[in-house]
Amino acid sequence: MKLILALALLAIVAALALAGRAMLRDRQSGEPAPRRMMRALAWRVGLSVALFIFIWIAYQLGWIQPTGLPLNR
Repeated sequence: MKLILALALLAIVAALALAGRAMLRDRQSGEPAPRRMMRALAWRVGLSVALFIFIWIAYQLGWIQPTGLPLNR
């Protein structure tokens, strides 16, 4: 379960990095933002929503349990 969550977070960060790279390349050429940047940001949003839904479903099915914070420390 931890591996799936880590890979999903890595994919989200990678999509954000690709969007940043596209934005910086366009700033150098002076052209408006390309479809590549918008597509990468759309992937990032989609992956974030999918990760949230996956975590919610995993909680509902009992695959993961909240641990809470230790209050006596």
